[in-house]
Amino acid sequence: MAAHRKPRQSPLGGPAVRTAATLALASAATATLFEGSGHADPGLTTAQVKAKVDRLYHEAEVATEKYNGAKERADASRAAFDRLRDEAARRAERLNTARDGLGSMATAQYRSGGLDPAVQLALTSDPDEYLERAALAEKAADRQAVAVTAVRRELGALRQLRGESAGRLTALRGHEEELRRQKAAVLDKLAAARKLLARLTAEERARYDAAVAARDSVRAPGGGGAGTTGGTATAADAITDPAATRADRSSGGERGPVTALNPRAAEAVSFARAQLGKPYVWGATGPSAYDCSGLTQAAWRAAGVSLPRTTYTQINAGQRVSRSQLAPGDLIFFYSGISHVGLYIGGGQMIHAPRPGAPVRVAPIDEMPFAGATRVG
Repeated sequence: MAAHRKPRQSPLGGPAVRTAATLALASAATATLFEGSGHADPGLTTAQVKAKVDRLYHEAEVATEKYNGAKERADASRAAFDRLRDEAARRAERLNTARDGLGSMATAQYRSGGLDPAVQLALTSDPDEYLERAALAEKAADRQAVAVTAVRRELGALRQLRGESAGRLTALRGHEEELRRQKAAVLDKLAAARKLLARLTAEERARYDAAVAARDSVRAPGGGGAGTTGGTATAADAITDPAATRADRSSGGERGPVTALNPRAAEAVSFARAQLGKPYVWGATGPSAYDCSGLTQAAWRAAGVSLPRTTYTQINAGQRVSRSQLAPGDLIFFYSGISHVGLYIGGGQMIHAPRPGAPVRVAPIDEMPFAGATRVG
């Protein structure tokens, strides 16, 4: 049923509320930088500015994964609440129907006068007709008892559904509040990073950009820049791609050729390769933009495997594997809080969505602190 529903409003409409927590992001040195006279604090080197921005981006990604989890929980609570509301509406209709039937029976009994059965038998001129009517009345009484039972059953079910709905609504509101908090946290971190960069002079910004470019100039295995698309690979390409069979030195020593273990893993790698160059957008799951867990979820969805939404749930979505056992298609997780994920493609390389301003690209898995790996599919 749809007529009973009210128009749904987005819980995140309007601008995000800025909170005093934003001020806590800045250390004393950063505060000096923010409040300077148009250029970065001379006491901060370009490397220090870069480190602060990198930290803010990392904190934004942590908040992004919390936002993704809160959104997943809010969506589930909203769907459950809608199901309960629909079922309550159906039960209410059945209750009204049962009440109407019971009312009709009561009206009929009132109109019959409710005479004592012995008196009715004494007054009738046809005892056989009376006995036939009495039998029908007994059946009607049975139907009435069934109708009363139905009303009681629907009333009980409706009370239970309304209680469950109230609980779901409370949970939904809690998840939506968490969603708003995490969205504000993400926006605050990103705004702080942008403000920090905006205070750089042209010369300082050039040095910063050069430092970032040097870090991000990792070339994809087999040639080609990390940020180039290089065409769309097929599943067969992902299995036989020389890039995927290059010896992996990421664990400190060579080992044998690395290949996709099955067609699904190959398809996931193929999909990820086709996304190279697309922008990072926090909370995005494609097809035009991704965050880190949105990319890995979409890649494995293309291979027919459903993954959870967040990094900290994706790590438990398959079999854990060691760094030395990595094969293309494996999920690789980083940082102690499991706040970043990439898709391993062989040769010590992964495809991942790094951060705002950095598109989906190929990168070495040792550019971030390794936290674990999982094999799915």
